[in-house]
Amino acid sequence: MRFVIVTGMSGAGKSTALKMLEDAGYFCVDNLPIPLIGKFAELATKPGSEIQRFALGVDIRSGEGLKELESALEEMLVKNCKYEILYLDASSNVLVKRYKETRRSHPLSGAGRVDKGIEKERIMTAFLKEQADYIIDTSTLLTRELKGELEKIFVNDQDYSNLFITVLSFGFKYGIPTDADLVFDVRFLPNPYYIEELKPKTGNDKEIQDYVMGFDIAHEFLKKLLDMINFLIPNYIIEGKNQLVIAIGCTGGKHRSVTLANKLYEQLNKHEDYGVKVEHRDIQKDALRNK
Repeated sequence: MRFVIVTGMSGAGKSTALKMLEDAGYFCVDNLPIPLIGKFAELATKPGSEIQRFALGVDIRSGEGLKELESALEEMLVKNCKYEILYLDASSNVLVKRYKETRRSHPLSGAGRVDKGIEKERIMTAFLKEQADYIIDTSTLLTRELKGELEKIFVNDQDYSNLFITVLSFGFKYGIPTDADLVFDVRFLPNPYYIEELKPKTGNDKEIQDYVMGFDIAHEFLKKLLDMINFLIPNYIIEGKNQLVIAIGCTGGKHRSVTLANKLYEQLNKHEDYGVKVEHRDIQKDALRNK
C-alpha cells in the first residue's frame, strides 16, 4: 500500500501531480478537510481493500485548519499508516509570473499583492517542506518533465535524491543567466563562427560538434568539469539543494557552449540518482538579430 500526501506552493504544479497520479492508478482526493484525513487514512489502509495506492492533496486552501495537519499526520503514524510527502515548490518570481499569466489571485493575498500571499504561504507550509520525502522545484520544468519525474518516483519506484539539474548554454553578449548556480566560460575554445560553412550551424549539428570536440583541450575541459560536478552533486544533495543550474557560455551561445552543454548532459543523463535536462537559451538569437 502506498499513501502519498501531495502538497507545496500554490502554482507549483500540485494539480498536475494529482492528475498524473490518478492516471497512474492512484485513488486521489484533493482538499479533504484536515479533521477527516485520519478517517480517510484508516479506511484506505483497511485490510482487504482493492485499492492499494492513494494520493491526498493538501495545501493552504485548508486555511487555519492547516495547523491541525501535523497532529493528523502523527495520528496516522500511531495507527501504523505510513505516508510519503511530495512537496512541489518554485521560485517566488516564477510563481508571481504564473499567477499573472493566468490572471488569478493568490489564495492568501486577498486584495493585496500576489508576492505577499506567496510569502505567507511559504511560512505556513514550511513544516511540510521540512518533513517532505520528495521536493521537486518546478521553476524550470515543463509539464512533461514534471510528469517524468513523478513517474520515476511513484510508478517506477526509482530512488530519488530531490535534485534536478539543468544544463544551460548561453551567450555572454546576452548576459549571464540570473538563476545559474555554476557558470563556466568556454570562449577559450576555437570558434567555428569564423569558418564560413560552419557559421550558420549550431552546436546541435554534428559538423559543429565534430569541430569543437576535435580539439584535445575540449575533451580535457569536459573531463575536468565532470570530475568537479560529480564531486559537488553528492554534497549538494546532503545540503538539501533540490535545483542546480549549470550554465556554460561562449560569445553568442550558438556553437561552443551548445556543444559542451550537450556533451555534459549526455554524461550526467547516464545517472538515475537525479533528474537532468539541457536547454539552449540563446541558440537562435544571432539568426533573429540578423533578419
